[in-house]
Amino acid sequence: MNQQFRQDAIVELVRQQGYMSIEQLTEHFAVTPQTIRRDLNTLANDGRVRRVHGGVGIESSTVNTAYSTRKTLHLEEKERIARCLAQQIPDHASLFINIGTSNEVIAQALLGHQGLEIITNNLNVAAILQHKEDFNVIIAGGQVRSRDGGIIGEATIDFINQFKVDYGIIGISGIDEDGSLLEFDYQEVRVAQAIIANSRRVYLAADYSKFHRNPVVRQGNLSQLDALFTDRRPPDAIHQLLLQHDVALHVA
Repeated sequence: MNQQFRQDAIVELVRQQGYMSIEQLTEHFAVTPQTIRRDLNTLANDGRVRRVHGGVGIESSTVNTAYSTRKTLHLEEKERIARCLAQQIPDHASLFINIGTSNEVIAQALLGHQGLEIITNNLNVAAILQHKEDFNVIIAGGQVRSRDGGIIGEATIDFINQFKVDYGIIGISGIDEDGSLLEFDYQEVRVAQAIIANSRRVYLAADYSKFHRNPVVRQGNLSQLDALFTDRRPPDAIHQLLLQHDVALHVA
């Protein structure tokens, strides 16, 4: 069994059992513990499983990975995605940028542009963009989440609804095979829905690990997007939905 098939089989076993020890996986696949550890490290880095003491469990559907960890996960992939997306944003455009570590990397990639107007509910995005003198950066009001600088709540939604912009740039925590865009926080979802509703074009940035995560709150659907920016070709079911709904796919 090659590495890719073995890793897919590990994920399926963990989904069925909830937890598998390194010893159990070593015996099941008849490989060395070192091989299994390498597989688990790869799968954990891709967000497909969660390393726990002595083995591995499935990623939580109710609790997101800590912000400090997400900032460093898949950073190279996020940078490629950010450069690809930034190329699709013209100078002097207006845009929303919402919460998420991918969107913070996108903000960095936009610094070479001119004359952008950005409305954001992400304090980290605002901090990145504030030094660009020809940018107009507008911060949404609302409740600030201490863990990641995201701004949420009814006041945030009311604020977003005052604008109609050229581009809405959103992130996501998971994408289901049926095309559902999924998140962990209901309040964050409601702000993102307002951004989608008030953008002429909606761009989603999502690295490949998001195709293997299943948070519990529905934010929307792939059919609402104009383009998906990712670092690998999506799974077949999602790729077919993109074609069906005429959503442009950009693989960085």
